[in-house]
Amino acid sequence: MLKIKAIGRKASYGLVLVLLTSLLSACNTAGTSSTDSTSNQSDGHYEKMSAGYETSYSGADLALKSKPSSSSVEYNSRIGFRGADYQSPGSRAVFETQQPDTAQYKNYSDNPVKQVVTEPVSTFSLDMDTASYANSRRFIAHGRMPHPDAVRVEEFINYFPSTSNEKLTSITGSPFSAGYELAPSPWNTDKVLLRVNIKANDVNFNQLPSSNLVFLVDTSGSMYGEDRLDLLKKSLKLLVNELRPQDKVSIVAYAGSAGVALEPTSGSNKAKILAAIDKFEAGGSTAGGEGLQLAYKMAERGKVNGGINRILLATDGDFNVGINSTEELKAFVSREKEKGITLSTLGFGTNNFNDAMMVQIADAGNGNYSYIDSLEEAQKVLQEEMSATLVTVAKDVKAQIEFNPAQVLEYRQIGYEKRQLKQEDFNNDKVDAGDIGAGKKLTVLYELTLAGGKPSIDPLRYQSKKSATATNANNNEIAFLKLRWKAPRGQKSELASLPIEKKALASSFASAGVETRFMAAVAAYGQKLRNNPELSKTSYQQIASWANNAKGDDKQGYRAEFVKLVRKAAALEDKNN
Repeated sequence: MLKIKAIGRKASYGLVLVLLTSLLSACNTAGTSSTDSTSNQSDGHYEKMSAGYETSYSGADLALKSKPSSSSVEYNSRIGFRGADYQSPGSRAVFETQQPDTAQYKNYSDNPVKQVVTEPVSTFSLDMDTASYANSRRFIAHGRMPHPDAVRVEEFINYFPSTSNEKLTSITGSPFSAGYELAPSPWNTDKVLLRVNIKANDVNFNQLPSSNLVFLVDTSGSMYGEDRLDLLKKSLKLLVNELRPQDKVSIVAYAGSAGVALEPTSGSNKAKILAAIDKFEAGGSTAGGEGLQLAYKMAERGKVNGGINRILLATDGDFNVGINSTEELKAFVSREKEKGITLSTLGFGTNNFNDAMMVQIADAGNGNYSYIDSLEEAQKVLQEEMSATLVTVAKDVKAQIEFNPAQVLEYRQIGYEKRQLKQEDFNNDKVDAGDIGAGKKLTVLYELTLAGGKPSIDPLRYQSKKSATATNANNNEIAFLKLRWKAPRGQKSELASLPIEKKALASSFASAGVETRFMAAVAAYGQKLRNNPELSKTSYQQIASWANNAKGDDKQGYRAEFVKLVRKAAALEDKNN
């Protein structure tokens, strides 16, 4: 049995792989006697010690088996992020990696322009993920443009907390409030932007139900490094510090195989939980499927009736042993969530990061997906937004917007490509949708062509025009918003609605509210990174200017950081041209 612990933090990961290759080659030459002589050891399993646990791996497990799939997007080597040395936005320390990037992203085509006269209804599942923004920020901060498929615009616009005191209207009979505004589009004078904000009711931290959390931690060889396992450990510790005595944590770790690193432990015993986290070391292949199965068993063992039962999967997504198909994993997670156990994913790492898998299994597990590129981001996700991350206010939340043909000729939804639903799915309780956490604010954006404006699509010759008389009674309405959701433990959906009135149209983009102007800038940035032709004549410098003039009361500095990132994208574009 070849037993290896993580070498010095400053060592090159590439050097480790070279050394391992040499060692394994020597082992193969020597034959199998070393394996036979250690047959009493459990291959890659976690062995409990008096002070915690220690991991042993066979030489076979230490060989990294990761291969890019046929759908992988490959990049040249690039600068990565050293999370442990994080200081402040815009001043992140970096380290070099010479490995080719085999990160995997799923393609979602941009939503098309639709004519209201032929397709007046837009239906989609509400989403509360933010990973795409944090991941793309890492690219830009370190001198690389993100791959267009890594950019999901709704995860950009939903990353930023409100900085204004915008008044939201409580939607009667629902756990939601909403607000909206219309303003001329800054990138197309023929269009108008519609911004709708939907916010879930907040929950007092001290009134949160008891939590049964399972940390499912990837300790495989691909997680070696300061931006991966080292940052992961520090991130989980932030959450542990927020635990109450009534909360409990279990830990499952996996590499070549999976094992229980910590039995269910009360939040009052933080020292024991932190000690278990400190013992994580990277090495071996990635039996993520086996880890998931064991994590659900631990969650079932510690299940809290009426409480929060959630698995937090922390990984780079590089599953290469056992169940590793995204579709198989989604099917497994979907079955398990019916038991009342949800799953959220925390992404780490760069080279072989599997974003495509991470986002899909979080959706299947009725959880949310975050990417951790720094301790600051970990603090945002696991401390500042913990209630939104862990506490579900409403599940299977769907939104449907019907546009008034007397007022709107065309619409294009900006983002939410991965959450599109059929119109008939809205009333079908069997169709899964997103879960919304306590206090979570979601922003939805549309680009509209109003009646009398210049349409993008020519009118149809043989399509009969809908009479405006049918809508005269509601002629002050631009659109009608409907929300459908289930109670956290409910099985039947409920319905609420809100008209969107024309009087909310600002006379100019400059006179629109701070939230509308800043979100327009964020949406423009995301679309331009995706190479959307709608933004081809808009410069990054223009976008930075829009954002800089709409930062509002930016106490946490997220919006100021955004402006810097947009300006850096402008510099990168100039450099590449």
